[in-house]
Amino acid sequence: MEIVHYRTHSNVPSTSRETSQQADEEALKWAALERLPTYERARKGILHGVTGDLKETDLQKLGFEERKELLNRLIGDVDNNEEFLNKLKSRIDRVSLNLPTIEVRFENLNVDGEAYVGSRALPSIPNFYFNLIESVANYLHILPSRKKKFQVLHNVNGIVKPGRMALLLGPPGSGKTTLLQALSGKLDSTLKLSGEVTYNGHKLKEFVPERTSAYISQYDVHLPLLTVRETLAFSAKCQGVGTGYEMLTELLRREKQLNIKPDPYLDALMKVQKRNPRLIWILFHEFIPRRTS
Repeated sequence: MEIVHYRTHSNVPSTSRETSQQADEEALKWAALERLPTYERARKGILHGVTGDLKETDLQKLGFEERKELLNRLIGDVDNNEEFLNKLKSRIDRVSLNLPTIEVRFENLNVDGEAYVGSRALPSIPNFYFNLIESVANYLHILPSRKKKFQVLHNVNGIVKPGRMALLLGPPGSGKTTLLQALSGKLDSTLKLSGEVTYNGHKLKEFVPERTSAYISQYDVHLPLLTVRETLAFSAKCQGVGTGYEMLTELLRREKQLNIKPDPYLDALMKVQKRNPRLIWILFHEFIPRRTS
C-alpha cells in the first residue's frame, strides 16, 4: 500500500503558476507601454532587471548591467549575428514595412578634362610659376591655353540595383575612381561632366548626394592620432538620427494596429539605435571587449 503525503503550505512555487503570473505581468506592462504617446513609447522598453523582474526602462539611461543583458540576449556569440539579423528582418516583414531603397542610374556619362603634357606636366618650381602666369593670361584672354584635352569616360551606361553589391573592375587609369566620384557627386570641379546620373529618378542637383551616398577613397585620410575604435566612436557621435526614427515610429504604429508584441530585447535595441546611434556604440564598446577577452 502506497501512502502519499500532500503538503498544503509548500514553500516551492508551482512552475506553471509562476510562468502564468510572469506572462500576465508582462502583458500588463506592455499594455501600459502601448498607451503611451508615440514619442514616449519610442524611448522606453520592457526589460528584465538585475533581480529578474520585468520593468519599464528608459532606454536612454541604461546601466552597465542592463546593456550587458541586452546584448547577451540578442547577440550571444559576437561572431555569429545571423540569428539577430533574421529576427530583425522577421519583425519588419511581419508588418509589411518596406525599407527605403535607392536605385542609381547613369546614362551617356562622359567626363572630359585638360592637362599639361610632356615636361610641362612635371611638378617643378619653374612649371609652377609658368602655370600660374599662364592661368592669369588665359583668364584675361591674352594667351590660349596650352593644356591638352583628354577624355576620361566615354558614353558609360549602367544601373546599380538596391540590395546588390556591384564590383567595378578595370586596369589602372581606366577611370574607375572618376566614375565612382561622378556617381556620388564628388567629381573634381576641373573636370567636365555630361550625361545624366539619377537616384530613384532624381538628378544630383535635386537633393544633397552626401546624405544618400558616400565615396570612400582608397587613400587613408583619418586622423593618425586616433585608434580604429576612437575613429568609429567619433563617427558614431557625428551621425544623426536621419529617417530611422520615422521608420521606427511607423513600425510601432503598425504593430499596435495589428496587436503584435515584439521581442522585448529586439524592440529595445532598435529603439536605442534609431533614436541615438551613439548609444549603440557605447553598448558594443563596453560589453563586447569583456566577452572576447
